[in-house]
Amino acid sequence: MARFDHPEEGYVFVVTYGRSGSTLLQNLLNAIPGYQIRGENNNALFGLFKSWRAIATSPDIACMQREGTISDATHPWFGAEDIDAAAYRAALCKLFSRQILRPEPGIRVSGFKEIRTIADPDLFKAYLAFLQDGFPKARLVFNTRDPEAVCRSSWWRKHDQQQVRAMIRSAESVFQAHVAAHPARAVLLRHDDYVADHAALDPLFDLLGARPTAEALGRVMRTRLTHAT
Repeated sequence: MARFDHPEEGYVFVVTYGRSGSTLLQNLLNAIPGYQIRGENNNALFGLFKSWRAIATSPDIACMQREGTISDATHPWFGAEDIDAAAYRAALCKLFSRQILRPEPGIRVSGFKEIRTIADPDLFKAYLAFLQDGFPKARLVFNTRDPEAVCRSSWWRKHDQQQVRAMIRSAESVFQAHVAAHPARAVLLRHDDYVADHAALDPLFDLLGARPTAEALGRVMRTRLTHAT
């Protein structure tokens, strides 16, 4: 198998909920030269995160490693003292990038956007940390939209509106907390703001240190998306 290296300028992950305008944001990022931000992958990375977390948070493994246990074939956790959770996370992230993101030659920044918000806020926070720490130079972009517009959009109209609003509040609370804790590596955007005024995208471009040309930005913003009609 050919050697795989992470893109030289790292990753950008768009994290949001459905009907927030994330596909528009994906297209805006892909208008930046050298960027290749993939679409949704059915939250496939979350399964790898849970696999790593099972190792990283195991009290039995931690106890064996802390006490310097040397196990043998009769031990119920035989070999667990040699597990390297950090190396396992790094290998999982590299595998995901190589096989799922598949950055093409010349791509400087890879990533994806995903709308499947984690229901458990604590687990969601841990997953965001996994993204931030597992992928080199990872930056997180949280996309939000007016809750009433979300409720009226596409499939959300068939859901209990109070539950939709509660989902949005829960997700945005986690978004805001993460940006506050990592202001140099994450940004919170509002779809309604940057559609009305493109200057509202400046915090995103400042975070990335890159932006599309004015012509490319205008072209993306004028393109009507029809995937949910």
